[in-house]
Amino acid sequence: MANSAQARKRARQAVKQRAHNASLRSAMRTAVKRVQKAIVAGDKAAAQVVFQQSVSEIDSIADKKIIHKNKAARHKSRLSAQIKALAA
Repeated sequence: MANSAQARKRARQAVKQRAHNASLRSAMRTAVKRVQKAIVAGDKAAAQVVFQQSVSEIDSIADKKIIHKNKAARHKSRLSAQIKALAA
């Protein structure tokens, strides 16, 4: 366990930061699910509106390095492709 005061403080900070990161990651997953729900409903217009909001959220989390930028790009690309497929 942490022996110095500095190490104890870093351990406390790590717990708080991990909880914050977890909540942001959860919010991203929820945003992705909202888009997928609109896609399953078959409403292209609603899906595009929700997608724009989700892109903003995903980019924000990637900028904070909670998730890797390539993972963010992959999510956005796949959701966008699913929305485009609704037209066909």
